[in-house]
Amino acid sequence: MAVVSEQPSTMQSDRSLRERYLEVKDRIDAAARRSGRTGDRVVLVAVTKYASIEQIRELIGLGQVDFGENRVQQLVQRAAQIEEYLGRKHELGGAERRNLPDRVRWHMIGTLQRNKVKKAIEVCRLIHSVESLRLAEDINAAAVRREQPMEVLLQVNIAQERSKHGITGPAVRHLIDQMETMVNLQVRGLMCMAPIAEDPETVRPVFERCRELFEDLRREGVGGARFDVLSMGMSNDFEVAIECGANVVRVGSAIFGTATPESDANAG
Repeated sequence: MAVVSEQPSTMQSDRSLRERYLEVKDRIDAAARRSGRTGDRVVLVAVTKYASIEQIRELIGLGQVDFGENRVQQLVQRAAQIEEYLGRKHELGGAERRNLPDRVRWHMIGTLQRNKVKKAIEVCRLIHSVESLRLAEDINAAAVRREQPMEVLLQVNIAQERSKHGITGPAVRHLIDQMETMVNLQVRGLMCMAPIAEDPETVRPVFERCRELFEDLRREGVGGARFDVLSMGMSNDFEVAIECGANVVRVGSAIFGTATPESDANAG
């Protein structure tokens, strides 16, 4: 089961990608202000499960640099396509090139199977879904050839849903202690998913408990100074997550709209 299960948006099809994207950015800014921060303190990861390559390119042109995938095959494929696209644009030069980043950052946000670790770490900046010591050991071993450790988050099943992946809150400290001995791994923080609910206010306690766990670990010095990422919130609840302290949100359908046959095929 995938870590991120973005539901197709009910937004009107006549709204452009740019309009949806800017609206999400505005909502992030507003939620951040309600939590006493500014919007630039919250990283938006655009989940491309339901996006076409053309939509991803358009979003890059609008300034988006962080993208998330929940399947390794699609992650690798899209990372290669976008790298080729950016390389070509930079080679051609011109005004359009000045609006594009040199590279984008890819996030692995889905359940990572151990036999796909090597492929994933070749292209992703951050793995959000580490949930076991065995997976952490595999990532550490596969990262030996990298010049820097692989950055990861621990997925915590705060709500203890049987349908969700993740470790329990009480087990987090012990797992981090074990992972700190792995020289090719850097634990950057926590990730959690709340139960899907029509009213996002009903899941606020889940986000609050995850934030409390995150803050407790930071106060105790667990994970070191770079333990600073709290990834919470998707399209249906990212504003509540930000109000509860999230500094990374994973938003797909609120940006890209309803799934298309092409994007469903790409996700397979």
